[in-house]
Formats: sequence, C-alpha cells, structure tokens
Amino acid sequence: MEYFKLTLDWASIAVIPLILLLFLSIGYFKKVKVYEQFVEGAKEGFQIGVKIIPYLVAMLVAIAMFRASGALDILTYVLKPFTDFIGMPSEVLPMAMMRPLSGSGSLGVMTELMKTHGVDSLIGFISSTMFGSTETTFYVIAVYFGAVNIQKTRYALPAGLMADVAGLIAATLICTAIF
Repeated sequence: MEYFKLTLDWASIAVIPLILLLFLSIGYFKKVKVYEQFVEGAKEGFQIGVKIIPYLVAMLVAIAMFRASGALDILTYVLKPFTDFIGMPSEVLPMAMMRPLSGSGSLGVMTELMKTHGVDSLIGFISSTMFGSTETTFYVIAVYFGAVNIQKTRYALPAGLMADVAGLIAATLICTAIF
C-alpha cells in the first residue's frame, strides 16, 4: 500500500509538466506557432467571459439563495442514510451537495472542512478528492450552455449528475481504502 501511495504522489507531481511538454512537442513537430495560438485563444476566452457574465451572476444568486434558505441543510439530512451506507462521513455531505452547483462554493465548504478537521484527515482527503473528481454540472449547464444559446440540454444534466455521483462514491471508497 505504501508503494502505491508513493507512486500516486510521484505521478501527481509529474503529470501536468508532462502534459505541457507533450503539447509543446506536438506543436513543434506540426510547425504550429504555439505561443501565438495561446494568445489567440486567450483573446477568445476573454470575449466568452464577457458573454457569460449574466448567466454567471444568475447562477451565483441562485446558489446563495439555496444555501441561505436552509435547503442545503434539509437535503443533507435527507441524504444522510445513503452516505452512511457508503461510508461517507456526514461532514463531507455539504461538499458533495455544493460541488455540482458551484466551484467557488464547494471550495469554501472544503476549506471550512479542512480548517475544522485538518488537511491530512480522512474528511480532508475525501473532500479534496471529490473536488477534483466531480464537475460543477449545474454551473456548466447554466453558464456555458447559456453562452452558446443551447435551450434543450437533453441528456447533459442526467449524464453530468450520474458522473458526479460516481465521482463522489469513488472518492469516498478510494480515500477510505487508501487513507
């Protein structure tokens, strides 16, 4: 088990520099001006950012209302039997509920959990793994689909939520097994 953890530690350190090196190498061999393409993409990203501001504001207001109304606490109470069944500490449930709604909201919840329980606690490991293995599904649908005027999301919401649940369960089971 110690060898597995050490391998994960080294892999997590090396993966991002290796991906960057891979992109630069592919660009070099395909004779692509990587820096110029990067700057062009940044310009487009800024234009998209301006376009999605109204959707972003609407989503942030809805999230604030959801938390302030106490609905998050009620939902946490209702889902507690399920989390107990999979071995998820009840303290992590607000993080699991906030993550599909908001990245910054879930980051705030995760920070509170780590301040309370410590970064090297099981709760800290599970919440940080959830943060990295799930998506802000409602945020993505509201903001990005809205930015390109997609009215009917069809299977995007159910597929995104199923992936989130799979990520939450996997984070709990794997962290419980490893740590």
